Amino acid sequence: MSQLTLKHLRYFDALDRHRHFGRAAEASAISQPALSLQVKELEDILGAPLVERGPRQIRLTALGEDFAQRARGVLRSVDELADLARAASGPLSGRLRLGVIPTIAPYLLPRLIHQLAIHFPNLDLFPREAVTQKLVRDLGEGRLDLALVALPVSEPSLAEHPLFDEEFLLVRPAIQAAMPVPTLAELARMPLLLLEEGHCFRDQAISICKLPRLPAGEIMEGSSLSTLVQMVAAGIGVTLIPEMASPLETRSTGVAVERLAAPRPGRTIGFVWRRSSPLADHYRALAETLVASLQG
Repeated sequence: MSQLTLKHLRYFDALDRHRHFGRAAEASAISQPALSLQVKELEDILGAPLVERGPRQIRLTALGEDFAQRARGVLRSVDELADLARAASGPLSGRLRLGVIPTIAPYLLPRLIHQLAIHFPNLDLFPREAVTQKLVRDLGEGRLDLALVALPVSEPSLAEHPLFDEEFLLVRPAIQAAMPVPTLAELARMPLLLLEEGHCFRDQAISICKLPRLPAGEIMEGSSLSTLVQMVAAGIGVTLIPEMASPLETRSTGVAVERLAAPRPGRTIGFVWRRSSPLADHYRALAETLVASLQG
């Protein structure tokens, strides 16, 4: 009789995450039949079904859901055993799974990768872009090592280390450039374009302008900062963008970019990681190393 292995757990964890045999197989770098065979073998070992197989989608059984949660904990513990050895071997090296939110990734990630290559040449970086809620969940479940987000995330299990602060800039149609810059109170009464649900930058803009929490569909939304800026250029409204995005997103777009009156709204950018990680001290040293280089 076959024995339960870490390979079984990793393939089933991939199926749990993707809820699709094809996508799980692709993420695991094996063929779909091979992954299906591993999951079927796991079910035979346990003597009970873990997956309800439908024509278009799969669902985990009650046992499958419980097993997936426990398997995730086992895999996280195994990864942390490997991290113990890495922590004792000297400067940070090897695989680093880095999550980055969409309102940072296109603007800061290239520079960050360059600085990491200079200061930590033995790192093998695996970046992933996702919204804050998903990054925090993946950190907690051991699927990421480190995440670059807007602070604070206020999750007790995660440590936070700020890198720098940046302002939010007002973007409005170019024909309004000669008009006085609106106050935050005036901005709240203007047609303000926001990112769609799930983006922390949307929540920050709502908080800054003290906007009511309207249901989805009652606020003008865009899927990206680039879309918001193009909508402003078309005269649909105004928006706020982080300062790091301005050079790329507002170049040759027919919009005016201006700073708001003091106290100017902004955000703090920083790293978060699991407090329990054996590499926590290394992540803190990495963050401290990058503070000066990213501000320079």
